[in-house]
Amino acid sequence: MWCDTTPRHLAGPGDPRHITQALRAAGWKNFDDPDFPHVVLVSPDYQHSFVLEPTPNAFGPWWRIASTPWGGWHASFGGNTPVEIIAGFTDALVRTPPEAEPDIWSTLRTADWTYDRDERGNEQARHPDGITTLKRHANLTSNHFAWTAEVALPTGLGGHERLWQAHFDDRTPRHLLAGFAAALVDPAPVSRGRYDVPHSHLVTQVERGAQGEQLAAAHETRLKNSRAAARKARRSAAPTTQPSTGPAIEAAMSTSRSR
Repeated sequence: MWCDTTPRHLAGPGDPRHITQALRAAGWKNFDDPDFPHVVLVSPDYQHSFVLEPTPNAFGPWWRIASTPWGGWHASFGGNTPVEIIAGFTDALVRTPPEAEPDIWSTLRTADWTYDRDERGNEQARHPDGITTLKRHANLTSNHFAWTAEVALPTGLGGHERLWQAHFDDRTPRHLLAGFAAALVDPAPVSRGRYDVPHSHLVTQVERGAQGEQLAAAHETRLKNSRAAARKARRSAAPTTQPSTGPAIEAAMSTSRSR
């Protein structure tokens, strides 16, 4: 029995094919190693790599996306991060980038998140539920900034139980972060099975009956949209010489195997 589940950021991981099949539809190439339990995809221009590598620790970086070659930006998402929220990031990666840099914080403030900035330039927005945050912060020993999104429940003992976490370095294109933020605050429900959620007391599930055909049709529409977005992005991109496939593939494969 499928249910409309809200809020989405507490709905649990969902089906990875929501992301992987959309990237494949957009022309990303599959470089899986049949002897290794992971998914490795590389963008059509060989400038970005995607790795999905489940591990026993669901709080680890199962999902890893990076620009190539080495020295570019990178992002990672824990295994319990809802796929619909990760898709906000990956869908933006497929689409044509906007001409103007988006304002990520205004997206969150419009959704009633609070926003703070301290004297060091650290920025933080917090969901009204008090357990969900997005931060741009520097570590204590340098001015190097990074982004972290986190959902963490207080344990009552002064600590927190982390539900999921995502990390982005500060070189990550802002339109990708904006796509992630928009998906994070989207009030639309996501489909999950009854009780197929990590914390059923934190979500509302409304039964809608058997919906296999409707869900399949919606997924097919998503794949068509991904193909269309990729075609539009390729047409708008300036012609360039095809880069070597080596760096992207080697970076993705070596990153995966080194874990």
